[in-house]
Formats: sequence, structure tokens, C-alpha cells
Amino acid sequence: MSGDQILQLFAYLLPAVVTGAVAFYFFRLHTRNEDGRRRFLLHKDSQKETLPIRLQAYERMALFLERIALNSLVVRVAPKGKNKSDYENLLIKQIETEFEHNLSQQIYMSDSCWNIIKTAKNATIQIIRSAGMSETDSPDKLREDILNQTMEKESPSNAALAFVKKEVTDLWK
Repeated sequence: MSGDQILQLFAYLLPAVVTGAVAFYFFRLHTRNEDGRRRFLLHKDSQKETLPIRLQAYERMALFLERIALNSLVVRVAPKGKNKSDYENLLIKQIETEFEHNLSQQIYMSDSCWNIIKTAKNATIQIIRSAGMSETDSPDKLREDILNQTMEKESPSNAALAFVKKEVTDLWK
């Protein structure tokens, strides 16, 4: 092959190679856009189905936090006897039972939200235990001590409830 023939071959091949490269680029761009569109539509469809479930999980955890708020807990759960220790254990058992009933809700919320809810539960139990260490000997006096502690500082469940509400608000952004 002579130099002219090679040059002529390149002259024929160059437009084909450029056209092929441009076609490949646009095909790749189109494929990426389609993948993104499919992912968006799939995410949108899954949001339609999962958002109500997630909201229900947040509702259940808000209800849990309201139920373990010390002022509502001691009013709702009356002592069954005259033993202060039995009443303390009854209150803690109520909290633990409520929590175990709602354990599955954690898969629908963020780890930070779930950890705050667990911390509120544990702090509430700690307040009950510390009130139980007092010199009181009757369940009614224990109730009074617990209520007095809630008057002095914010309930752990109220702080956790504020976080849950903020996280639900963030779902709409």
C-alpha cells in the first residue's frame, strides 16, 4: 500500500470513527438518563407505599412516649398493693412492655431517632428507680415523689417526642 492509499483509507475511516464515537457517547448518555429515570420512578412508587407505614411508626412511637411520660404513667397505672417496691416494678414493667410491643417500629425510623427513644425510656426508668430509693415506704408517696421530679425538670419522653416531631417534619422537606 502506498502513502496515498493509506491517507485515503484514513480519510474514509475518520468520519466513521467520529460518527461511531458520537453515537456511543449519546447512547451512553441516554442509557444513564433512563437508569436515573427508572430509579426515580421506583423510588417515587416505593415512597407512596412506605411513607404511610413510616408515619404510622412515628405515630406509634409518639404514643409510646406519651404513655411513658411520668405524669401520665403514674396517673394511669395505680398501685395494686401497699408495697412501694412492687409499684416501682409495676411501673417499669409497663414501660418495658410498651417498648417491646413497639420494637419493630425501629426499622422505619433513623438510628438517631430510635436511640433517642431508647434513651428516653431508660432515663424514665432511672427516674423511677431513683425515686424508689427514697425513704418513702408507700406506693402513694412514691407516686408523689415521681410527680415532684417531673415538675422540676423536663420529662425525657418530652425531649424525645420533640425529636420525633422534628424528624417527621423533615420527611416533608
